[in-house]
Amino acid sequence: MSAVTTHVLDAARGRPAAGVAVRLEAAKGGDWTPLAEGRTDDDGRIKDLGPERLDADDYRLTFATGDYFDDQGVATFYPQVQITFRINDPEQHYHVPLLLSPFAYSTYRGS
Repeated sequence: MSAVTTHVLDAARGRPAAGVAVRLEAAKGGDWTPLAEGRTDDDGRIKDLGPERLDADDYRLTFATGDYFDDQGVATFYPQVQITFRINDPEQHYHVPLLLSPFAYSTYRGS
């Protein structure tokens, strides 16, 4: 399993957000370095996003929310959502869910 996984839920529709493009990047020397890309499955999840282990550092996930809502025919205020987070313990798994609607979003560290 990847060190980082994600799950996107479309709160406005009350179901998983399938087909959302997601990019994982690492903060290497002040620049963001791409590590992996994927799309959420029918359950809104990406289980295989990058390596099984990541060093202690800062990382970010970028979600192409504008493209997702365009495909739904829905206007959105957020064309993308970026979540920056820190890995302190490389031995742990990090699950970063995104609860999404056209005009709001929230996130937390999941399990």
